[in-house]
Amino acid sequence: MNRFLAISLMLVTAVLAGCANHPSPELRPYTAEETRQLALEALGRRGLSFDDYQQQRAALMGQPQPSYGFDSQGEMNAERSVALHGRPS
Repeated sequence: MNRFLAISLMLVTAVLAGCANHPSPELRPYTAEETRQLALEALGRRGLSFDDYQQQRAALMGQPQPSYGFDSQGEMNAERSVALHGRPS
């Protein structure tokens, strides 16, 4: 009986010691750079269109939003036939 009591006492002590030393996550706040990096990673996982992604990324990075537009020649239509000089189209 004495041996059973000693083993039980050691087992209970080991269990309680293990419960008292459980690892916990760090309780420090995120830095501004870590917060920005987490926001950029979340933005990349959203599956946004290119324009929406660029707008939100520029807002997160604090950069002016670039303006994308067409040049002075306008948009090219792939269905329109183009006559090349000296070659059949």
